[in-house]
Amino acid sequence: MGYIDLRSDTVTKPTEEMRKAMYRAEVGDDGYGEDPTVNLLEQKAAELLDKEAGLFVVSGTMGNQVAVLTWTNPGEEIILEAESHIFYYEAGGLSANAGVQAFLIYGEDGLMDVEDIKKAIRPKGRVFPKTSLIVLENTHNRAGGKVLPISYMRQVYELSKDYNIPIHLDGARIFNASVYLKVPAKEIAKYADSVMFCLSKGLGCPMGSLLVGSKEFIEEARKNRQRLGGGLRQAGVIASCGLVALEKMIDRLEEDHEKAKRLYEFIKEIDIFDVKKPETNILKVKIKNGKEAKVFLEDFKRNGLLATSFDEETLRFVTHKDVSFDEIERAKEIIYKVSKLYK
Repeated sequence: MGYIDLRSDTVTKPTEEMRKAMYRAEVGDDGYGEDPTVNLLEQKAAELLDKEAGLFVVSGTMGNQVAVLTWTNPGEEIILEAESHIFYYEAGGLSANAGVQAFLIYGEDGLMDVEDIKKAIRPKGRVFPKTSLIVLENTHNRAGGKVLPISYMRQVYELSKDYNIPIHLDGARIFNASVYLKVPAKEIAKYADSVMFCLSKGLGCPMGSLLVGSKEFIEEARKNRQRLGGGLRQAGVIASCGLVALEKMIDRLEEDHEKAKRLYEFIKEIDIFDVKKPETNILKVKIKNGKEAKVFLEDFKRNGLLATSFDEETLRFVTHKDVSFDEIERAKEIIYKVSKLYK
């Protein structure tokens, strides 16, 4: 049985052009800085986000963890939104890898109030940790793919400069944000000192992420990547997919946003659900009848649809290139069929 897979945009398969690029890729030993395809990808990524240098890493989590390691020292503190990916889904890496603690701020749709960020910055003193990093996430996964407005990012950036605290942007889906805002990704990235973005989500690559920033930052980040076991060899085979993605896969993200809108327009009419209007490709659906999410997920699966949940009362659907508009129509039918069981 074939499934309509709306669990995540991480389930996307590489395109035919990517597979051919992998076969033809010129490679070398990246540990020695000699893989020309990796070098080109790092250069292209840095140029695209208007930063000085880039670093290819195996995953978004590794990119975020390397960034935290590079910006901080053990015993310090970082400020981040309470439902951010770095806090929620990275296996306690902040403490295990970097030895830092998190100051959590509960935001509105992923946006921390700027005054709350200001209040969270620790004063100097014997009993306080140093506030060494502010983390933003754009788009924000657990807020339902929420896009942080550029005006908001500018405000946080200006605050950070007042206190000489760097900003790291978890931009795993920064290109979804740029497509929604109709601006180049560099217009978002300019308000962060380092940025991580994923190749393996909506851009369709089999794996990999990029971390970009200043030359000095990336030089130190390269050492921290090694410390985490992320030193690479003939990685151009994979990096070649990233070059295709940056050239061919960004503009088409608008299709994924349209698929999510069509799904939203249908689900909002089902009275047992409360669905947040999507800005990008993630649908956050609240269950109103007291049934747990796992019940719906099991019935969806039995009928040919895969989805996931944020918690026991919230479903998540993620659209991507490998689910067609026709399959979105079939997904609607399955959602309606299952919802009728629990009215």
